[in-house]
Parts: sequence; C-alpha cells; structure tokens
Amino acid sequence: MALLEIKNLEKSFDGKKILDGISFDVNRGEVIVIVGPSGCGKSTLLRCINGLESIQGGEILLDGQTISNRTKDMHKVRQKIGMVFQSYDLFPHKNVLGNLLLGPMKAQGRKKEDVTAETKELLATVGLADKVAFYPRQLSGGQKQRVAIARALIMHPEIMLFDEVTAALDPEMVREVLDVMAGLAQRGKTMLIVTHQMEFARAIADRVIFMDSGKIQEESQGGEFFTSPKTDRAKRFLQTFSFENVRQNKVDASSGL
Repeated sequence: MALLEIKNLEKSFDGKKILDGISFDVNRGEVIVIVGPSGCGKSTLLRCINGLESIQGGEILLDGQTISNRTKDMHKVRQKIGMVFQSYDLFPHKNVLGNLLLGPMKAQGRKKEDVTAETKELLATVGLADKVAFYPRQLSGGQKQRVAIARALIMHPEIMLFDEVTAALDPEMVREVLDVMAGLAQRGKTMLIVTHQMEFARAIADRVIFMDSGKIQEESQGGEFFTSPKTDRAKRFLQTFSFENVRQNKVDASSGL
C-alpha cells in the first residue's frame, strides 16, 4: 500500500479550476519532485494534502485512511504530514530551542526533557548545533529555513512536504537548505517537493511530476524526465534551464548536488 494516495483531486477558486483530476501515489521512502510553471497548481496541491485547503472532488488517503476535508481531527493528521513553506514563520519571541519545543510539547504532550535532547540532536543534523539559544532575528534566511525544517521533523512526520522553501532566500543561502533536504533523502525520508531548482530536482528525485494548467502533464522517473521528456510542453519548459553541471541522477549527501 502506498503511504499517500491522491485520487482524482479537484480544487477551484471563485469558479476557476486550479486542480483538475490530479492522481498519483507516494511510496514510503520515495522522493517526488513536482515541477511546472508558476500558477499551475503545485503549491495548492501541497496545501490540499496538508488540509490547509478544502477540495471539491476526489480523495486523499494517508496510510489507507481518508484525510481529505476532515475537520474533527485534522490536527492529528498534520502531525503525520510535516510541511515547510517559503516563509519561516518562526516565533520571534522564542529562541531556536523554544520554537522547536512548542509543537511536540503542546500538540503531542511529550516531556520537555525528552524533546530537548532530541531537538539538540536534530539541530546538529541540520548544521545548527551552535544556534540553540539564538533568536530568529539573529539568524540568516537560510538558517531560519533550516530551523523550520527541524521544527517539522521534531513532530516525527511520516511524509514531508516542501513548498518552494528556497524561493525567498538569497542565492548563497539556497545551497545550505538544499544540502539538508539532500541528507533527508539519503536517510530515506518520504518527501514531496515543489521547487524551481531544476538541477536539485534532477539530482534528488526518484520520480518527477510535471504539472501545467492544474493537470499532471507528465510523470517520469527522476533522470528520465530531464533527459527524455515525453511531451512537447515538458520539452518547452525544460528549454529554459541548463543542466551542464549536473552529471548524476542521485544526490550525494556530502555535497548536496
């Protein structure tokens, strides 16, 4: 059984269809990258999966259980689906440790001493072991985004959703965030990633989903999409990118790309 199942998903805003019959599965340990032009519905898709947007048709299942349009216990579902956004949304009055402790203590009832030890280990994993006592205003954009990733991971989600997490970063900060995501992929974390970083997508993806106009136009194995796109629309999309520096289909966690 797939970990996540998307079945004929339909979503509209003000009568305009944003998602039109989206269907695909995500297996455990799989990294799926969703690419496509701006406005094609990629971010809306992730928001629907995490219950931040309702849907007008279709079904979303996690571990075989329907999670779409649930209201009573969606907070429990979101603990299984970690999501990292473009904006960091860290609490400015709490330091890094405080930002990470809040979720597991309040939502999961875990003990502070237990979570604190795990938090410090997790911060070391994302390269921020020395920033435990820092406040968001003392961190760079890339560091804030890595804190946001750690904050999602501390909840022990079954799948991680990444929505253009490097879009708001300066170019020199993008690499440090992508390195963290690459490391998660190497450790077998199930991930669904929306990105415009095509070289990163080619390096990390087990599978690529190409969207346009609210529909899946093409679905391929990671490297295959970039070397042998099937549709003319995908070929036109890829013509705007250069892949001269990418020589592999899988990412090396030590280098990131």
